[in-house]
Formats: sequence, C-alpha cells, structure tokens
Amino acid sequence: MRGMGKTKSTRRMVLTGLCGAVLAGSVLGAPGAAGADGGTHHPDRGPRWQLKDSGTDARFRGLAAVSRDTAWVAGTKGTVLRTADGGRTWREVSPPGAAGLEFRDIEAFDGRRAVVLAIGEGDASRVLRTEDGGATWTESFRNTDAKAFYDCMTFFDRRHGLAMSDPVDGKFRILSTADGGRSWKVLPSAGMPAAQEGEAGFAASGQCLVSNGSRDVWMATGGAARARVLHSADRGRTWRATDAPIPAGDPARGVFGLAFRDRAHGIAVGGDYRADQPSPKAAAVTRDGGRRWDPAGKPPSAYRSGVAWFPHSRSTALAVGPTGTDVTTDGGRSWRTVDTGSYDTVDCTPDRGCWAAGEKGRIARLEGRP
Repeated sequence: MRGMGKTKSTRRMVLTGLCGAVLAGSVLGAPGAAGADGGTHHPDRGPRWQLKDSGTDARFRGLAAVSRDTAWVAGTKGTVLRTADGGRTWREVSPPGAAGLEFRDIEAFDGRRAVVLAIGEGDASRVLRTEDGGATWTESFRNTDAKAFYDCMTFFDRRHGLAMSDPVDGKFRILSTADGGRSWKVLPSAGMPAAQEGEAGFAASGQCLVSNGSRDVWMATGGAARARVLHSADRGRTWRATDAPIPAGDPARGVFGLAFRDRAHGIAVGGDYRADQPSPKAAAVTRDGGRRWDPAGKPPSAYRSGVAWFPHSRSTALAVGPTGTDVTTDGGRSWRTVDTGSYDTVDCTPDRGCWAAGEKGRIARLEGRP
C-alpha cells in the first residue's frame, strides 16, 4: 500500500482500495494450488512453496529472510513474528502497544537484531528497533511532519540505512541512519529531482526502496503520468530518475517492487493492483544500473508486488503477487507462472533460503530450485 502525496481522503481511499482489491484477487483455491504438504504449486514445474503455520491472520507485507532457518515477518495490527527453525514454529515478538500500527517493512541483521517500519500519515510513520530477538523494542523515529508518509526502508550494511517518504513540498523525502537504526536524520533535498504530480511509492512489499553494495540504492514510484525508478550512487544524497515501461497514469499503477543482483542488473515489477484491471506489462529489466529499463518480452500475467533474485544465480528470479508466483530463468526477459497462491513479498538468502509472505498469515519457504 502507499501514501499518495495528495489529500488525506485520497490517500485513505487508495490504502483501502488496495487492501480490498488484492484480497479479492486471491486465487487460493485454484486448481493445482494446494499441495499435500500445505504448499501451493503446479505439480510438474519444480519449485514449490511450503506453507508454514504462522498462527495468525495478520497480513505480512514486511519480510526479512536471514537464512533457511531464520526469518522475520511484519504486518497488520502491529504484528511481528520470528522463526529460528525454518518456520516450524513462530515466536510472536510484536512491540508492546503496537496493535494500532501498520508494519510494512522489516530489515533484519540476524536472529536478534531487526528494524521495523510502520507506515501512515503523520506520526503513524515510525521506526522501531530490537537487539534481543524482539523481547524488547525501542522507538528510534516518529514522524512529526503531517505531509510525510513513509513507505519503505533498506540497509547497505549493519550500520547504514535509508527510509523513504512520499513527496513533501514536491520532492521525495529520505531518512538516513549511520548507527543501525538507533537514530535517523532527514537528508537534504537539493539532490532529489522534482516529483511528478501524484507520484508516490507503494508500501506493498517493502521493496519500493532497495540497495546493493555499500552506496547504490534505487526507489520505485507510481501513481503519476509515468512510472519511474530513481537511483542514487551516494547513499541517497543525489538521485537520477528514469522512466520505467510499466503502466502508470493512475493512482493504482506503477512500479511496486525492485531487486538488484549487483549494481548493474535489476528487475522491476508492478502493474495495476486492482483485481479487475489487467497488468499486461508487469515487469522490466535493466543492465546498466537503472539508466535504462526495457520491458520484459514475456512478462508475468498479472500484477506483481514483490521480486527477488535466486541466490548465486545470474539469471533466475522470483516474482510474487496476489494471484501467484512467476519465475524467470533468463534475467527477467520472460516469466512463467509456477504457483497460484497469494503472496505480497519475497526474499532470498545466500544459503538458498527463499521465503514469501502475504495475506491471512500466509508464510512459506521455497522447496526445490526454480
């Protein structure tokens, strides 16, 4: 979901509409969707999601995979869960008093240290941090600007990270930390290009702001006349905007998620989140760090909100959305559907631990290779 950078009523309308549209678009009971182990997959296509019992009906759009054994999820009703045994059990480690918050992104350094982002207008946008596996939490940022609406965050390493807000006074706002999320400051806006009318980020998967390496970061946008990807090579101080060939021109359309396997090769996914609207051009690729984006020759068949490169692969990636999971084995040029279950976000780890999460408490780990 996203902040619109417009009026409060418009922003609420879009937030409500995205929830309803995505929920209506789920295909949980589609033929071939349910596996004997609770996973959802097409039986003859290799990889499959194995569902894990989360014990909750919260919707998880925030996901931080640490390894095949350890992962964190964050979602509605201020819910944060953590597993250390591959999803067999989940520990509820939600911050006290957070039931009214909407967590949409979480970044974890290991099984004990994590930073979670709550979205919303004004002081509903907050950042909290734990150093003891969620036993205790410290609020390190609370937004005081009624015009700001934070969507996503990313970390370059254990100390340096950024969070992004929808445009304030005509430019996207960037928040920076140099101490692992213990403190934050707003970066100067001089190096940020002007936002388009109605342009904003989508807080749909925690992937509208992503980084690779020690200094490169990319931001996905939509809602305006053109969908764009902004790139910074200096940890968010200066940015360059490039149009992306993903449908825009409506508050429901744009780039929703990004993934980079190195500082040159990236994938963008998105489309139109409304279940009754087609998304014929839901993916694009770049080979030059985002200076140019090319449409996928055979894109996913529907809107996708999350994307991740398969570990140690130069050509394989996963994209997820409310109507299924798609795989590419040619670097994002063509995609095929391998699953019809509903997921909002996906994340993979170096030990080939790929996780997905979404509505109604759904969490899964990938079994088998794409």
